[in-house]
Amino acid sequence: MIKAAVIGATGYTGLELIRLSENHPYLEISVITSREKSGKSLKEVFSWNGKYAELVFEEPNVKKIAEKVQVAFLCVPSGKAQEMAYAFLQKGVKVIDFSADFRFKNVQLYESTYYIKHNYPELCKKAVYGLTEIFRKEIEKAELIANPGCYPTSALLPLIPLVKENLIEKEPIIIDSKSGTSGAGRKAENYYSFCEVNEDFKAYKIAEHRHNPEIEEKLSFFSDTEIRAIFTPHLLPINRGIFSTIYVKFRTKSEKINEYLKDYYKDSPFIEIVPIGKVPRIAEVKGTNFCKIGIFEDRKRNLGIIVSAIDNLIKGASGQALQNFNVMFGFPEDTALPKVSLFV
Repeated sequence: MIKAAVIGATGYTGLELIRLSENHPYLEISVITSREKSGKSLKEVFSWNGKYAELVFEEPNVKKIAEKVQVAFLCVPSGKAQEMAYAFLQKGVKVIDFSADFRFKNVQLYESTYYIKHNYPELCKKAVYGLTEIFRKEIEKAELIANPGCYPTSALLPLIPLVKENLIEKEPIIIDSKSGTSGAGRKAENYYSFCEVNEDFKAYKIAEHRHNPEIEEKLSFFSDTEIRAIFTPHLLPINRGIFSTIYVKFRTKSEKINEYLKDYYKDSPFIEIVPIGKVPRIAEVKGTNFCKIGIFEDRKRNLGIIVSAIDNLIKGASGQALQNFNVMFGFPEDTALPKVSLFV
């Protein structure tokens, strides 16, 4: 039994991680932290009815927490995570970080994207990017995992194998993504309030979203040339889910692309390449750790069209973190991760 701490456990991703861990046979959530809710139990704050109902929120004291756990899940903002990660690693505690603090190998790129100085650039070299299906072998030996962003997860899972095998042109790569409002976290802002989001659909942070450099760096890692991608996020009037439509130029027929991806992911329990002509839906992945991918081709315009669907809180965050935990500690990769949609 591996004992874990969830640091910053009152946000959507922290709570989702605790919920998923309720049925994990090898993981015990021993510590949850919140400065605001310190001294109160999960049941008091969230009317929690699971086995962790009586678990009490603590102050995030790394020294005390490190004596109780073997791994820490950091569900805290970028900039704050780097200090905590360093402190936990010094105490021999492994770290799975939800922030962007260790996602970039290029520290200058991180600093110019997030406007935060990185105090531990040596840890960026050590960190493993936690896109499980792509970096599984590295995750097995990792002490520090940088959990990917939710948008990058939806785009990189279909694109990396195709870039790696040179099955698509390096440009253009246009990624048009839509997310439910939980992707913005638990924010008390008018922009994300019910009346502002309901019955509406809008793009945001056009040509300046922070996940764009993350996507480009990871794609470039598998290419012989630097890759530039156009990424535009949109806000859907739903709670959870991401749907990405990606426009590229195929270097072979769509049927071969489909078969290649099927073969590439044949040993990955949470990637489903749907039959040619079928469109995956957010409803089909809602509440699961799946990424469903569909391949289409517009032969009149010589364009390939790739669509992917994930649950942003699970495959895009907490589920992928738990998947990484399973691989890191040598447990079956799909342990305690949901495969049946809430839609069913």
